[in-house]
Amino acid sequence: MAVREFAHSLIYSTETLIFSILALLLLAYYRGFGRTYVKYWLFSLTALAVNQLSLALESTLSQQNIGSLIDTSLALIRQISQYFHFLFLMLGIYSATKKAPINPRVLIIGVLVVITLSCIAVLPYGFDSANVFNRFYLRESLAAFIFGCGFIVAACYLYSSDVEHFSGKILLVYCVLVGIRYLAFSFTSIISLTEDWFRHLTEWLIYVDLGIHTTLGFIILIWMQGAERNIADTAINRAKYLDEHDALTGALNREQVLEKLTHEMQTAGENGDKLCVYLLDLKRFKFVNDTYGLKVGDLILGETARRLTQSLLQPKVVGRLSGDSFMYVINYSTERQQLTAEEHLHALIAHPYQIEQHEVHLQCSIGYCEFPTDADNADELLQKSNLALFQAESLNIRTVKYESGMQSHGRHLMAMEKEIRQAIANEELILHFQPQLNLKQNRLEAAEVLVRWQHPEKGLLAPGQFFADIEALNLFSELDNYVLEKTCQTIEKWYKKYNRRVPLAINITADEFQNSNFIRNIQTLLKKYAIPPIYLELEITENVVITDIELVMKTIIELQNMGIKVSIDDFGTGYSSLAYLRRLPIDKIKIDRSFIQEVASNDSDLTIVKTMIELSHGLGKRVLAEGVETKEQLQLLRNIGCDAVQGYFISKPISEEAFTKYFRRK
Repeated sequence: MAVREFAHSLIYSTETLIFSILALLLLAYYRGFGRTYVKYWLFSLTALAVNQLSLALESTLSQQNIGSLIDTSLALIRQISQYFHFLFLMLGIYSATKKAPINPRVLIIGVLVVITLSCIAVLPYGFDSANVFNRFYLRESLAAFIFGCGFIVAACYLYSSDVEHFSGKILLVYCVLVGIRYLAFSFTSIISLTEDWFRHLTEWLIYVDLGIHTTLGFIILIWMQGAERNIADTAINRAKYLDEHDALTGALNREQVLEKLTHEMQTAGENGDKLCVYLLDLKRFKFVNDTYGLKVGDLILGETARRLTQSLLQPKVVGRLSGDSFMYVINYSTERQQLTAEEHLHALIAHPYQIEQHEVHLQCSIGYCEFPTDADNADELLQKSNLALFQAESLNIRTVKYESGMQSHGRHLMAMEKEIRQAIANEELILHFQPQLNLKQNRLEAAEVLVRWQHPEKGLLAPGQFFADIEALNLFSELDNYVLEKTCQTIEKWYKKYNRRVPLAINITADEFQNSNFIRNIQTLLKKYAIPPIYLELEITENVVITDIELVMKTIIELQNMGIKVSIDDFGTGYSSLAYLRRLPIDKIKIDRSFIQEVASNDSDLTIVKTMIELSHGLGKRVLAEGVETKEQLQLLRNIGCDAVQGYFISKPISEEAFTKYFRRK
């Protein structure tokens, strides 16, 4: 083999090795982060490595007869691989800028075009040694023209896309220069193929292409670094945004609502203005969730927040307080303006919701009060608007204005207190269970205990239908004690009947968790029902923690010394989550469902969840994701190291009878 062919073979072999290594790096990156554009660039570099390998073999076998089967086969492989390299490079650029996968139909068409072009370039003159020029035009000139046009189009696309990070500008310049190189070669080959200087040019282009391909590898790595930095920045900004806004709707959260309302009150007081504070609750919203699913319900909440925010009345404050409850605050000067606002709000909610091919009709209940007439601080305004709203819902009235006393509300609470205490005494409050799946072992790990009221007249009531009354009556401590005892009874009953214990997790409120008798009560129950402590798990929210973090830490340590696990529920929706996570000696965190809903389609949510998991694992804490509703979410959470999940995809909350059948099958 001549020295020149040996040098060419060495260059091509070196490129094959380099791009094979780069492809392996991209494969590892793709498996770790799942970025779609990386997959396309992985295919592109793999095809480039195959292309350079075929060139190395052609140089090594340069003495092989033109038109032989080996020569034609290598030429076909080279054509297919170079077109695939170009195709997947372009698809990767599009996917990276759009942050979306490519339509499978486009992929299929692209593959068919590549195979067709490759066959056209090789087969017509593949076994005819006499047609040297035609063979060169089809294999080299045509490919160079296609690549040149493609790179110029890609440069124009990148310019119009206005890519944020610097690597996008580098890639744009690269596409321009490489496009010019290929177009110049294509046109020059047509008019000067037989010239000696053109033969020398093709020799030099081997070294130029070495630089071009190497530069491409560096650009891909730089792009990936810049893209990840952008995703990380977006995740940080989103985390900051979620500190002030409701994750589901984008409206202000409760804390920010009160803060902004206080500011608006100060401004109104200085200007001599008046404020009207409206609270809205969506009627029949549970029916919507049950009928159309939680996803549709979530979209309706988001649309409601958008309608209120973009209202023609230009509200001073709009926020989501909880569930399907919103606050809406306006300036007003006359009673007529109040009435107009009421009708406007009812009209906003009554307008049909077009959600995923469903037309949903809703109405709302409204309660409101006035500043400064009814109160001069935000908390009191919220409380009085809530009293008015409660009366509106109780009496099925569209709108209620706060009035001093509101005797009907007091009577309602008195009646409800009697009913609730009677329900506890008669054991009308029953337990439902939502299974938790261990992703490492793919089996039932535990279940969360949820309360339902088997009302003798109204049937089975969900928590949303009576928890507000329990909160207003300050009966959560009684409820917690009742649920704790019923849970321990259930664990004992299952062991005696089925010879099996299933760990059960119970939500504990701040009042009960900080009760001086709480630890003693737990010890008494464990002893009474002969339950090993590992089968009882207590869940607290971040709001419980911030009330008195030192007392909470002391209680958690005492519980852990007893062998009881403690977890943080709804993690990520409260106060300075990551800072408390480092200090709290908890066993597990439960990531709130608001982060899980878009984890399969939103890179920022995926980054946040992955960071939560990695940080928690680094601190020795297990992670459970709530609200898993799809197989895709489940698989993604499994891939990024989540320990366990619960949600409707695994099972909705079910009765004790149904749950015993469930765990006996597992």
